[in-house]
Amino acid sequence: MEDYIINVGKVEEWQMINDITSLNEVFARAKRVLVGGGTVALVREQRDGSSWKVDEFSSLDDLETYRENVYKYL
Repeated sequence: MEDYIINVGKVEEWQMINDITSLNEVFARAKRVLVGGGTVALVREQRDGSSWKVDEFSSLDDLETYRENVYKYL
């Protein structure tokens, strides 16, 4: 299964505007990828188009911890 990439900047944007629907969708997709044997990467993109991997999850527990941290600020 392919890896799933979460754009950290978009997650932060959705937190600021309280877009729970988009956040739920991202975490549901990430969970499906992990259950299917893939990995989830957190990526931060710069204005110049470059990006770097901030973190990577290969377990549901790690994803759940990240999800809880994101929802904590809503």
